[in-house]
Amino acid sequence: MDLQLDQTNKKLLNLLQSHFPLVEQPFQELANLLEIQEQEVMERIEQLKKDKVIRQISAIFDTKSLGYQSSLVAAKVKPDHLEKAAEIINQHPGVSHNYERAHEFNLWFTIAIPPNSNIGLEQSVELLGELAGVDSIRLLPTLKLFKIGVKLDLESDGGTSMSDEPVYNHQSAPQNYQLSDLEIQLVRELQENLHVTTRPFDAIADRLGISVADIVGHLQNFKATGLMRRFAAVLHHRTAGFQVNTMGVWAAPEDRIDEVGETLAKFSSVSHCYRRPSYPDWPFNVFTMIHGRDKEDCENILTEMAAQVHIDKRDALYSVREFKKIRVKYFTPEIEAWEEVHRRVK
Repeated sequence: MDLQLDQTNKKLLNLLQSHFPLVEQPFQELANLLEIQEQEVMERIEQLKKDKVIRQISAIFDTKSLGYQSSLVAAKVKPDHLEKAAEIINQHPGVSHNYERAHEFNLWFTIAIPPNSNIGLEQSVELLGELAGVDSIRLLPTLKLFKIGVKLDLESDGGTSMSDEPVYNHQSAPQNYQLSDLEIQLVRELQENLHVTTRPFDAIADRLGISVADIVGHLQNFKATGLMRRFAAVLHHRTAGFQVNTMGVWAAPEDRIDEVGETLAKFSSVSHCYRRPSYPDWPFNVFTMIHGRDKEDCENILTEMAAQVHIDKRDALYSVREFKKIRVKYFTPEIEAWEEVHRRVK
């Protein structure tokens, strides 16, 4: 059930998703933009967290730039075994999202594997498939990133708007970036939920023995280099009023994949747009995540998207159940521990 949000909360949520101020007192800066008091901003955020509108406010890093391997994975599971399979897959600390979708391939999850993994991405996915007892499992890594970044526009009524506003894409991500020990410590700290206080970075600075100005400088550098996609609030979609999400998949001709991906990425309702591999029984090579206020809204968006790119061969995989949704945690020991338990004898 979605809440009735007043106009100030809608503006606040839009700012938190895309324009979080990277300054020592960010909530004061937000208050200035909204022309209200800082205390009111903090109280509104705390209430939005309690109401399950805001999941988390934190740094959102680029997985590949941190040296991690990641992929979307599709699995085909017998319906009466689906919940058990999801439970087993969710135990892997690198699995951040896991959904049942209305399709023959009915279990879809994302996984990220650290650079020091002893198993690696492909073998981890194969092992998960065996442990979970799936009928088949398919690795669908990103071949090209056209857009990533969920921004739910709380001030709009849905629809098919398009934008040429710059988005985080494959050109934004740095290649072969070598993190210092301090930067790794900062990643560990900044990926956690930010405390809603007047000076939220002070405690982190104290723990790391650096100044708040240093933290702000690193945040700005992370953003400028593309190592950090954004510092933002992540929302509970349904509570925020976006009741339906679907994965729109498109069979683009090989010579038009970039054109199709770049066009579809301009749709405001599209949060993610990728090129992924196709297979003989899976012809779709462009993937788009779409968030709508209801199924009709999503269908209208998909119809307009199809008209823009002139592609009829497409499908929509609607989310049925959410089994897991968390932020990826980087440079933590949990994956190493999981691998130690599950490593196969060679």
